[in-house]
Amino acid sequence: MANNFPPVQKIFDDLDKFRDYCRFEGKVFNEADLYKDGAYVWEAYKKWQGWIRAKARNSGRDFTQRPRKRANRSE
Repeated sequence: MANNFPPVQKIFDDLDKFRDYCRFEGKVFNEADLYKDGAYVWEAYKKWQGWIRAKARNSGRDFTQRPRKRANRSE
């Protein structure tokens, strides 16, 4: 038999993180939405996780805006 399921402890940890996200962001929490692609709240949670990862990856960097090129509209 193939073991395609995540460990039980990881499932409960993910459920707690998902519940906290819903609680702090004001989203409707439904346990059935955990790992369900297409569920609005789960998709928003995955997008938020990606934003947090990117924020941590880029911490400490100084992002300065590049000067914008002006279009020549005198024609």
